[in-house]
Amino acid sequence: MRLSEFTDYTLRVLMYCATHRGRLVTIAEMAEHHGLSKNHLMKVVNDLAHQGWIETTRGRGGGLRLLREPGDIRIGDIVRGSETDFRLVECFDSGTNACRLTPRCRLKHLFGEALQGFFKALDGATLADMTASAPVAKRGPPGKPTASPVALPQGSRRARQTPAARRRT
Repeated sequence: MRLSEFTDYTLRVLMYCATHRGRLVTIAEMAEHHGLSKNHLMKVVNDLAHQGWIETTRGRGGGLRLLREPGDIRIGDIVRGSETDFRLVECFDSGTNACRLTPRCRLKHLFGEALQGFFKALDGATLADMTASAPVAKRGPPGKPTASPVALPQGSRRARQTPAARRRT
């Protein structure tokens, strides 16, 4: 499963607003801060305003701000509102399902449980959780944040490799 860039930008906008609660923030400053296109951010901001997450003010001295407290905004609700398709496999859509294994297949059930678990985790976190005492990202070369380590499942090939073998890959 992979979330869209639109959802990524949506979360970034809301997190930026949450960390700057005392003032209006602008699309230009967020574009500069995140190194993103103002046009992309305008689409995200328009969608967030339409969904009722933020309030926008046009003109000189304008900007945007959250309409709710960060602790009242669940990450799962944001993701549900910004993604368009959670069909992990073809059989999730009974209208277009042409899989011949459907009557006997248990994958749909397994993937459905996984999706429920995914949203259970996201629903357990709020925007406040994601921005509380947020550490400043370590930076590598100018303009490039250093990648944070990702925990790999113990059974994965990369997790079983020695550190020296990982450096070679």
